[in-house]
Order: sequence, then C-alpha cells, then structure tokens
Amino acid sequence: MMTTRLLLMSFCVFCFFGLIKAQEQENYFLEEPEDAVHVEMTLEEVIDLAHEQSLYSFRSRNMYLARYWEFRSYQADRLPILSLDATPVNYDKSVVSRFDEERGEYFDQRSYFTSDASLSVRQNVPWTGGVFDITSSLSRSQNLDDSDDTQYASVPVSIGFTQPLNGYNRFKWESRIEPLQFEKAKREYLQSLESIAIQATDYFFGQVTAEINLKIAETNYSNADTLYNIGKGRFEIGTVTQDELLDLELGLLNAQMEVTRAKIDLRQARAALNSFLALEDNVIIDCVVPDEVPALKIEPERAMALAIENNPEILDYQQRLMEAEQNIARARSESGLSADIRANFGINKNSDDFGLAYGSPFGDQQQIRVSLNIPILDWGLRKGQIQMARSNRDVTEATVKQERVDFEQDLFIRIMEFNMQEKQVEISAKADTIAQKGYDVTKQRFLIDKVDVIKLNSARNSLDAARRNYISSLQQYWRSYFQMRQITLYDFVNDRPLMKELDELLQQQ
Repeated sequence: MMTTRLLLMSFCVFCFFGLIKAQEQENYFLEEPEDAVHVEMTLEEVIDLAHEQSLYSFRSRNMYLARYWEFRSYQADRLPILSLDATPVNYDKSVVSRFDEERGEYFDQRSYFTSDASLSVRQNVPWTGGVFDITSSLSRSQNLDDSDDTQYASVPVSIGFTQPLNGYNRFKWESRIEPLQFEKAKREYLQSLESIAIQATDYFFGQVTAEINLKIAETNYSNADTLYNIGKGRFEIGTVTQDELLDLELGLLNAQMEVTRAKIDLRQARAALNSFLALEDNVIIDCVVPDEVPALKIEPERAMALAIENNPEILDYQQRLMEAEQNIARARSESGLSADIRANFGINKNSDDFGLAYGSPFGDQQQIRVSLNIPILDWGLRKGQIQMARSNRDVTEATVKQERVDFEQDLFIRIMEFNMQEKQVEISAKADTIAQKGYDVTKQRFLIDKVDVIKLNSARNSLDAARRNYISSLQQYWRSYFQMRQITLYDFVNDRPLMKELDELLQQQ
C-alpha cells in the first residue's frame, strides 16, 4: 500500500513539472506592458470616473435625453404652431371634356400654370380636445392658351375650429401621463447612475480580490518552498518520511500553479476594469481598498417612505393604472356615436388682377360641417372592446397591487441585510487578524517540529479564507449601500435626496 502511494505521488509530481514548464512559457504574456502607467484610485474615484466616461454612463444619459426631448415635444404640441404650405409650380397640360349648346360635348386641350401658398397658425385646445386655426392663403391660376386669362384668389383671413364630439380628449390624458412619464425618466436616470456605481464596485473589488489572491499565492509559494527545503533536510536525518516529503513537494508545485492562475485572473480583472472605465490597456489602476465603512443604520420606516416618494417603480404603477383607464375611455369613444364639428369663418375674393385680390370689398367665407358615424349593427364588436379594456384594467390593478406588496417586502429585506453588513465587515476584519496570528504561531511551531504539515496547511487555508472573506464583506457592504441609494434615491451619508444632484450630474456628463 505504501509503495503504491509513493508511485502515485511520484507520478503526480512528474505531471506537475510538465504543466509548470508550459505555464512558464505563458508568464511572458502576463508581464506588465513596458509603457504601463500606474494610477492609484479609491473606490469613490473609480465610481466618479465611471459616471464621467464609461459607455454605460453615455448610454444612460442619452436614453434620458431621448425621453427629455419626447417630453419637450409633448409641451410643444400645446403651443401655437406656425406653418407655411406652398405649391410654387404646378403645370398641367391635358385634354378635357367640354360642352356648349351648339357643338354639344367635345374635347379640347388646355394648358394651365397654377401656384398657391398658405400661412396658418394652429393651436390645440387641451380643455376640449379641439383645434383652433387661423389661415391666410393666396392662389394664382394662368391659362397658358390665353394670356389674358389669369385669376387670383385670396383668403386674407379665415378662422376655424374643429371639435370632436365623441367624449375622448387625448390632450387631457396626455397632460396626466406625459409629466408622470418624464418624472419617472428622471428617476430612472438617477437609478442608472447607482447601477453604474454597483458595477464599478464589482469591477473594483474584482481586481482587489485578484490582487489579494496573487499575494496569497506568492506567499504560499514562498512558504511552500521554505517548508520543502526544511523537509528535505529533515528527510535526510530521518525525521520526515518520504510520503510527507512528497506531500511538501506537491504543495510546492500546487503553489507554483496557483501563482500562474492568479496572474491570469489579475490580468483579466484589470482588463475588465479598464474596459468598463474606457481606459487604455497600458493604464494599471492600483486599487486603494477602503479600510473603513460609514457607521450607518437605516430605519426601515424612513427608507420605506423615501422609496414610496422617490422610486420610479411607484410612478410606473400610477402610469399603468392611468393608461388602463385611458384605454377604457378610448374604447367608449369608439363604441358609440362618433361626431366631429367644423366651423370656419373668413373673407375671400377672386380677381384677374393681383392688386385687386386684396382690395375691398371682400366676400364672406362661411362653413359649418358636422360629420357623424352611428354604429347600427356591429355584432357586439364595440361592446366587446369596452369589456376587454375593463378586464385589462382589472388585471392591471391586481398586478400593480401585488407588485407593490412585493416591492415593500423586498425593500424591507434589503434594509435588514444592509444593517447587518457593518457588523459583518467588523467580524471578518477581526477574523482576518486572528487567522494571521494563528498561522504565524502554527508556522513557528512547525519550524521547531511541534506540529505536522496537515495542521500547517489547515492554518494556511484558514488564513486565505479569512482574507478573501474580508474583501468579500467589504464588497457586499458597498454593493448593498448603493442598492439602498438606488431604491430610495437618497444619499444617507450626506442626508439629502439624489434628485437635487440631477442638474449637476447632467452637466458633468
């Protein structure tokens, strides 16, 4: 049995030597570039840089600007619109049917040149849903077959009003929904900035973890090399068996492989952080780990009130309910009598002289038009549309109610988790200190042959786990903190709402 174990361990050592030789060839590609530039950055500086120049920040800002201009279009639709419509050139040569008493119906070719232009002001009327307009127009018609046959038609002023009578006023619903939607867009933009902060935190601590793993791997390799040399000396005097020596050699080879893996992981982590921050490949960020966290406890009641006041999801619930009611109103307007009324009053004049086209007296221009659409038999189509809209409204109300409950429960759990993070950081920091002291003691005892390799490896594993757990607890604290800011849109450290920073943030982008 002992011989089989020794052969197996010897074979493993031989395989490891082959792997290490191949990995040594890869180390060349893991070295820093010759023009590498090291820049020390704290977590706060990394987040600020991400807000300033990352692709995610650029995309979030432009999504917000798109919604901003959409809201501006809604506002512009409420203002008077001045427009010019013109057809400066219209040449028409065609054969037309004519009739006179002597010849009866006959065909004749004619050639006409016409042009026209109109200037109009249109104003939507949000209170009624109608449209008020003022128009002035002029047209010219010339018979090219008769040089004396030229006519001018002018409408110096024409005032009109168009009003739908179906009971649905889109301006009224837009005035309720559009401002709400824009307010939601502003808060979603702020949330996206906090999302960027969370991503920056993950990339930052991802590199920190890779750096620590490399330090751990290098330390473990140095310790394994020392222990292996000590083991060889003790093997020669017979205090260490051959299988224990092979264990030490395998530990050394494993440690060497871990160094190579850690270098690869660090290179990948640095590349990921640089890509996120839109930095050149030769820039190497030296992460300055925050050694302290704010002594902060969030009251659940206050956080809940802030979330209900600021979170865009609450506005989204309101918007969806309004849109459901809007769909019912639209379905009702399309299910019964549909009517429009158009009234138009103005003055006009025709003349064969341009100077007289705008001379007094003018003729009256009056128009009143009422159009009706009355459904007589539609086999329940319109009634079904109303019932479907009502059913969708009921489903939306139930869904929103459940989502609101889930939102509040999820927020409460997140608050509890955040309030535990500070203690977790404190405990993990103490555990790291204790594990370091324990490993130092165990190592000294091994050097004087008081403990075996198994206990030394156990102490080293505990130290590595404690260090990684400390960094992980720091990362989780800051992730949880930015998540709380994202949900409540409130800066708990400086005790102020994030909405006040919106204009400053937009100017910095």
